[in-house]
Amino acid sequence: MANIKSAIKRARQNTKRNALKSSQRATTRTAVKSVLSAVEEKNKDAAKEALSKAEKTLDSMAGKKVITKNKASRTKSRLSKKVKAL
Repeated sequence: MANIKSAIKRARQNTKRNALKSSQRATTRTAVKSVLSAVEEKNKDAAKEALSKAEKTLDSMAGKKVITKNKASRTKSRLSKKVKAL
């Protein structure tokens, strides 16, 4: 355990930040999985709707630095490619 006051505070902040970012990453993964499941079911309308929600979520998480902008862009590109293939 840290002894210095600032290090104690940083440890406390890191714990809170990690919990928040973990839930945000889970939200992102859920949005991506919903698109993939709609694509597997070959449901084009549901896939398009899920894709728009997933893109919004990915952009939001990239803005909050939960994931990198490049990863968000790459994921959106791959998902849209699968939806267009339907």
